[in-house]
Amino acid sequence: MVFIIIPESLSDARVMLEVEAKFAVRDLDAIRSRLESMGARKGRRQQEQDVYYNAPHRDFGETDEALRVRYDDTGVTLTYKGPKVRVGGAKAREEHNLAVNSGETLKAILSCLGFRRAATVSKTREFYYMGDATVTLDTVEGLGTFIEIEILTEDGRDDAAARIGAIAKEVGVDGPPIYTSYLEMLLFKR
Repeated sequence: MVFIIIPESLSDARVMLEVEAKFAVRDLDAIRSRLESMGARKGRRQQEQDVYYNAPHRDFGETDEALRVRYDDTGVTLTYKGPKVRVGGAKAREEHNLAVNSGETLKAILSCLGFRRAATVSKTREFYYMGDATVTLDTVEGLGTFIEIEILTEDGRDDAAARIGAIAKEVGVDGPPIYTSYLEMLLFKR
């Protein structure tokens, strides 16, 4: 995922790539204990409701794109995600985020433009931080429990993927990484 970081001066802007891997896990308590014993810094816990839309001019399911409106404890965020790219045992996507003042106004605008609501993903997410890695423990309604490990980098996506793999082993994750999104998993389950 690419994040555009916009500093005070646009000439100083940098493009960052977010590399991540997701794994299904049975016991979040065991993962949580390992993270804490490894010295991971515990962050916030929040509820997230992600509402996905499809475009009137192309099918995001076919183009592997996503348009998401996330409602969480911090507010409302509109996110565009480009097609996935595999990087070792991880994936990367172009991603652009925009904080929104009113979810209801955004919903009305999207509807007026012909965007259709595709699905909703509801989850509880716990954040942990290990150096430059963010680890989330997710309980996703209708799907189960997962761990996601993410690293933000400017140009070291292969190195980031290797570090993500090492963190996964260190916290006791077994099993292959999952390359599909929660949205894709829910739609497949229907």
